Amino acid sequence: MATVDAPLIVAAPPPPRSVRRSRTLRKFALGVAGILGFLLTWQLLPTLGIVDPRYFPAATTTLAELGQQMRDLEFWRNVGRTMTAWGIGLVIATVLAVVLGTVIGLVPFLRRATHTTVEFLRPIPSVALIPLAILLFGLRIESALVIIVYASFWQVFIQVLYGVADVDTVARDTARSFGLSRGSRIVNLVFPTALPYLMTGLRLAAAVALILAITAEMFIGNPGLGREIVFAQSAGDWPAVYALVIVTGVLGLIINLVFRAIERRSLAWHQSVRGEEVL
Repeated sequence: MATVDAPLIVAAPPPPRSVRRSRTLRKFALGVAGILGFLLTWQLLPTLGIVDPRYFPAATTTLAELGQQMRDLEFWRNVGRTMTAWGIGLVIATVLAVVLGTVIGLVPFLRRATHTTVEFLRPIPSVALIPLAILLFGLRIESALVIIVYASFWQVFIQVLYGVADVDTVARDTARSFGLSRGSRIVNLVFPTALPYLMTGLRLAAAVALILAITAEMFIGNPGLGREIVFAQSAGDWPAVYALVIVTGVLGLIINLVFRAIERRSLAWHQSVRGEEVL
């Protein structure tokens, strides 16, 4: 009789709909309470004179400025410019990282040969490349894309390398013994194993790409929210500065929520999403 020493992994049944709804409402209520607490603290700091209201306007003043900004068509154009640079940079970085990560991860020689180079290039701050990008492309969106792609690339590339390396050796040897072609092994074995890593890297890269898109606009001067923040700061329009900063935070939140939803849907079969329990 076989003896089972390893823990038994079973899929937990999904909770009832009423329980899920209750959890969602509670999570939403806690989120709203956190935002209200943050706004109340923000309102009190300049009102009570704890900080100088000239440089840190009250929350009501900033939100009123935000409402004024949102009625301006140029505001939405700047949001579109920032998101365009973000999207183009993220797509380029993802394609490059997936292709190179898969090829290098599948060939042990390439992985060993590139290890030192990767460890040397990866820690270089993207903002340090701004002078080089301006020298190559001038004050244009291409310069911003260099910064965005460089920063986002490593987030996906490293995750793909880990994912490809995580393929079970027994499963790999079994696939070879059954005569599966290289393409079939990549599609049916490597891709499902690397997908959770890829989705994590993609979510991280999306956030990093937004940060670098705004940073590049601030330093390079190409049109977008980052440049508008610099203009407002130079004019001493602090309510506009904080209003635009809020917009960047909201964009980051939306991006994170969207990519989390994509991650849950694409990994619905994976134990990390299904909430498997170890007995």
